[in-house]
Amino acid sequence: MDSLTVLVPVYNEEAVIGEFYRRTVDVCETLEGTRFELLFVDDGSSDRSIELLHDLIQDDPRVSLLRLSRNFGKEAALTAGLDHVDSDAVIIIDADLQDPPELIPDMLKLWRQGYDTVYGQRTERHGESFAKKVTASVFYRLMARVGRFSIPRDTGDFRLLSRRAVNALKSLPESNRFMKGLFSWIGYPQVALKYSRDPRHAGDTKFNYWKLWNFALDGITSFTTLPLKLASYIGVLLAFGSFVYGAYVVVKTLLWGDPVPGYPSLMTVILFIGGIQLMFLGVLGEYLGRMFDETKRRPLYLIQEHVRGRETERKTSVIAAAGESVK
Repeated sequence: MDSLTVLVPVYNEEAVIGEFYRRTVDVCETLEGTRFELLFVDDGSSDRSIELLHDLIQDDPRVSLLRLSRNFGKEAALTAGLDHVDSDAVIIIDADLQDPPELIPDMLKLWRQGYDTVYGQRTERHGESFAKKVTASVFYRLMARVGRFSIPRDTGDFRLLSRRAVNALKSLPESNRFMKGLFSWIGYPQVALKYSRDPRHAGDTKFNYWKLWNFALDGITSFTTLPLKLASYIGVLLAFGSFVYGAYVVVKTLLWGDPVPGYPSLMTVILFIGGIQLMFLGVLGEYLGRMFDETKRRPLYLIQEHVRGRETERKTSVIAAAGESVK
């Protein structure tokens, strides 16, 4: 019999946990020859999410909880969950029900055909603003052009991973984790499962445009050095242009003189070049900051509590770095 873990990152989702549990369990109970569990990873929720999850654990031994000590971010929560699963296949799905649990049987069917990754690819994105749809489209297409490998377009975290794919992800040590890129980086046979994404069942999205901007920066700086190369190319062009213009000024002054001081044009050039320099210093700072984070080697997350099924023993204040297991 195959084993399946449904991995669910949670952050202030009290409004949807009950309905998500009902729909997901209804689907999983129809799976023949598959033993399943639901693993909720709470990323420092401040609402009633923890209370509701404990209630589910008391009522259903197939529900487990991994509670982080604070909010570490979704990428860390996903990493923590993957570090603590030992099933044959893992399905990552958000609790907001934008990604329908009813697609789980289709994912398992493709997995049994030999695919290590089955990722949900959105054909429609209901309930999202026009600006978010446009920026998401631009980001995925930009990553497809500048990245060193292909990241599927219009694809989020909703996917199935085989045991082999999970083990490969657990072997990756970096601290700045862009999971959508890592899912593609490991390779292995992958296939898309197209679907129409629903609006949130309830509650509000946890991503604003500032977080999405930083998320995009993480993706670009994690998987391409193109911004650094671009800085070099523009620097060479500006240096060459400055040399040519300087030579022109010298020749012009020697041959015809230069009675006009030229203050406006001089300030324009100085401000332009200064702005370019500051911009690319910022690019260098982004990469340098990520290198600094990597050298500190801090754990990606800390575990406050790990409860499996009806277990009453709760493990608190346990430090767990990526790759460690909480028994």
